[in-house]
Amino acid sequence: MLSEQPLHEIQARADDAAASVSAAFSRPLLRLPGTRLAAVESPAPRRPLPGPWHYWWQAHYVDALVDAALRGAPDAVGQAHQLIRTIRLRNGLRATNWYFDDMAWLALAVARFDALLPSRPVRRADDGGARRPTARHHPRMLAALTDALRSAHTMEFGGGLYWNRRRTFKNTPATGPAALHFARSGERERSQALIDWLNSTLLDADTGLYLDGIKGGGPSADPVVEGAVFSYNQGPVLGALLELGGPANLSRAARLIDAVHLRLTHSGTAVLVTHGTGDAGLFTGILVRYLAQAAVSPTLPDPQRDMAGAMVSATAEALWAGRAKRGQRTVFSPHPLEPAERHYPGRTGVGLSTQLSAWIILEAAARVRRGNA
Repeated sequence: MLSEQPLHEIQARADDAAASVSAAFSRPLLRLPGTRLAAVESPAPRRPLPGPWHYWWQAHYVDALVDAALRGAPDAVGQAHQLIRTIRLRNGLRATNWYFDDMAWLALAVARFDALLPSRPVRRADDGGARRPTARHHPRMLAALTDALRSAHTMEFGGGLYWNRRRTFKNTPATGPAALHFARSGERERSQALIDWLNSTLLDADTGLYLDGIKGGGPSADPVVEGAVFSYNQGPVLGALLELGGPANLSRAARLIDAVHLRLTHSGTAVLVTHGTGDAGLFTGILVRYLAQAAVSPTLPDPQRDMAGAMVSATAEALWAGRAKRGQRTVFSPHPLEPAERHYPGRTGVGLSTQLSAWIILEAAARVRRGNA
C-alpha cells in the first residue's frame, strides 16, 4: 500500500535524512576548502590522514544528492559538485580504480549529475567564436570510466563484465550497473548484450532473481556459479530493463518485481529485507532506487507498478518509524523492522552505508509519492 502521508511530509523526511547524513559524515578532505567527502563512520576516528577509502559509497552519496536536487532541495547541486571533484582528488587525481562495479556506480552518478545542469557554452575556432552548448560537465571523467567498463566486457564466460582488474570473476554487481550506464549513454546494443548474458547465465529460473556471479573452476573444470542472492543486484538490472524497453525486457522487469516481492520482503509485509552493515548496508537502498523508477514508469503494468511502489513506501515507513534521535540528527536502523536504538544504543558509532541507504530509501519514497500525487 502506498504511503498516505502528504507529499510535504514525505519530502520533509527525506530532508531530515539528508541533513543528518551530511552533519554526521560530510567533511572537507584534509581540511582543504572547497572539498567534501563522507567519512565511513561517525564519529570519525582522529587520524592524520583520511580513513578507509570506500570509493563506491561516495558514488552513492553523489546519487543521493542528485535525488535530493531533483525534488528541489537547496544546495544539493553544489554539494554534489564538490563531492565529485573531491572523489577524483582522493582517488589520486583519476576517476578509475581497481573495481569495475565501483566505476559503473560512479559513471551512473556523475552522468545523472551532469543531466541536472544546463549545457555549458563553449567557443569553437571554426564558428567565429560563437558559443555553442555541450551536454557534459565531466566529459573526461565519464570517458575514462566508460572506456574502463568497455574493457571489462569480454567474451570469456560468454560475455558479461569482470568484477575487478584481476579478471577471474564476472558478476551481476558489475554487469548490472554497467548495462544501465551503457543504455543511458547510447550504447544500447552493448547494454542489451549484457542483459542477455545476465538472463542466460545468472538468472535463477527457480526464484526469478539474479545470482551473484561466475568464475573459473580451474584449468580442467567448468565455470562455477556463485549462487548468493543480494537485493542490490536486482536493482540496476531492473533499471536497465526499463531503460531499454521493448516487450521482452519489460516482461522480464515485471517478473523481476514479482520475484523481489515474493523472495526479498519480510513475511506478511512489503518491507524489503536488508543485509546488515558495511558494504551490505547499502544494498537495499540501491534496490529501492530502481523500484521507485519502476513505480512511476508508464511502460509497466499497473499491478507491478503498484507492487514496486508499495515496497518502497513500506520500507521507508518502517525505517522512519524505527528512527532514533541524537541531538538534531536522526539515526536509522540497518533493519527496517527493528528500532535503531537496538543497533546503535547511546553513543555507539554509526556506519555511513546504512544511513546513506536509509536516505536513498526516503528519497525514493518521495519520488513515488510525487509520481502518484
